Amino acid sequence: MIATGRPSSRLSASASRVHEQQIADLLARLQQILPEIHSRRHRRSDKVSASRVLQETCSYIRSLQREVGDLSDPLSCLLATNDVESDEAALVRSLLMRD
Repeated sequence: MIATGRPSSRLSASASRVHEQQIADLLARLQQILPEIHSRRHRRSDKVSASRVLQETCSYIRSLQREVGDLSDPLSCLLATNDVESDEAALVRSLLMRD
């Protein structure tokens, strides 16, 4: 018997169900952590489409990237100063030392 590299239809259907369940689980997790969708779902019991969750995820990631960019310049300037005893430097050190 020659293997074709394709799983049997029974295995394929089972794998598809697991795959669909994994996707559903990931979408549910994303809905829990996305601020816009999470707050909206608590106000209404509407279901949110997978497409909408992914769009919101991309928007949220872009927003976080902008925030990181906005914070990195002042942080770099602060770290470049020689005033390691300032209150700001102490705050930065305490934040960086957190787990």
